[in-house]
Amino acid sequence: MSRPEAAWSPSVVALLVSVFAAMGATACQVTALGKQVFDLTGRPLDLGLLGLAEFAPAALLVLVTGAVADRHERRLVAATAAAGEAAVSFALAAYAGSDPTSVGPVFALVFVFGVARAFAAPASRALLSDVVPPTSIPWMIARFSFVWQAAVVVGPVLGGFLYVADVRLPYLASAVLLLVAAGSLALVRPLRTARVPVTAGPPPTSPGDAVVAAVTEPALGAAVDAPRPARAGLHDAVEGFRYIRGVPVLLGAISLDLFAVLFGGAVGLLPAIATDRLHVGAVGLGWLRAAIGVGAGVVTLILTVRPVRRRVGITLMSVVALFGVFTVVLGLTRSFAVAFGALAVLSGADAVSVFIRASLVPLLTPEDKRGRVLAVENVFIGGSNELGAFESGVAGQVLGASGAVVLGGVATLAVTGAWWFLFPDLRKVDRFPDPPRSTRSGP
Repeated sequence: MSRPEAAWSPSVVALLVSVFAAMGATACQVTALGKQVFDLTGRPLDLGLLGLAEFAPAALLVLVTGAVADRHERRLVAATAAAGEAAVSFALAAYAGSDPTSVGPVFALVFVFGVARAFAAPASRALLSDVVPPTSIPWMIARFSFVWQAAVVVGPVLGGFLYVADVRLPYLASAVLLLVAAGSLALVRPLRTARVPVTAGPPPTSPGDAVVAAVTEPALGAAVDAPRPARAGLHDAVEGFRYIRGVPVLLGAISLDLFAVLFGGAVGLLPAIATDRLHVGAVGLGWLRAAIGVGAGVVTLILTVRPVRRRVGITLMSVVALFGVFTVVLGLTRSFAVAFGALAVLSGADAVSVFIRASLVPLLTPEDKRGRVLAVENVFIGGSNELGAFESGVAGQVLGASGAVVLGGVATLAVTGAWWFLFPDLRKVDRFPDPPRSTRSGP
């Protein structure tokens, strides 16, 4: 078994640098976008539409992006997509500096940004499992999560201060960071570079079946001398859906994140909460968004030292319930300090959820299907954030920002209770499973 220290390598460092730069850029830009859109219209609904524009490309392209990540060199796919994101950030800076009066062009550019990110997400996420041995995947996920959350602290604060200085600066900073991310990805050298063709048979129907069926197949990470198919078919594209549907633990973990945060996603309404309820400006909004990274970063740092090892399923459901409770607190308070604390606690709970889900997905998915499964997961994650922001924006237009947030927190608690009974296999997971082996078709 590999020792954790052996997982450090130049490729791991380069990948983590790219994660920090890309997430920092996104957090910086999203902070500025929310403030700019709400300043232009003053409507919570437009904050929801902004979230929808961010989410739509991942959903529309899910049958393509995962297959691309599995059939092409992932680091180059991710680097090219990051460069595309940088180009859109430069365009947003140009529009912000033109004294805009309409949010239409902002939504259009955000949609194009989402297209690039839809290709970047599954490729870069799959790289996390490509640069370390299978036994080091939880180790890598913990450090990835810490770097991610550190960027979530730095990015919004940077975006808030830069927005006050000049509305173009957050977008320019994001563009530079994304170019850094693209350059860092080009330095990554995966341990496993061979892609394998899709198995012709149906996916395993349970984690146990996946392990049993893989006994005679090549070990995860081994080179596979198999030619790539000339082009992907529909079967190839939907394999991620089929595999997740056949593994109840995966389906339960991913869908819990989707529906819980879909209803409890209050982050999209933070510009309205900051302005109308807490009476703070761009800098205060930046600190509120940074609270998300502070809480999650502290918890993730703890997870790097003391990761979750036992009672995985019960822990996952408990922290999602905690997320719902403090979402309600956020919706009820008029105190900036209490709102900051509530965001820190709910994001800390979410960090545990992310750690568990991000560890389960690669450990329950063969390497040759990982890109497609992660592309589907990316839609679920997008659904639990950007689509959740759309739902919150619509509810906020009807109920007010506070009412929408409180209702969302209550709905998250209801979803958690329902999943306790609907997915007993997930609830009963005690330890993280051993990784499955790659599958391949044969004569």
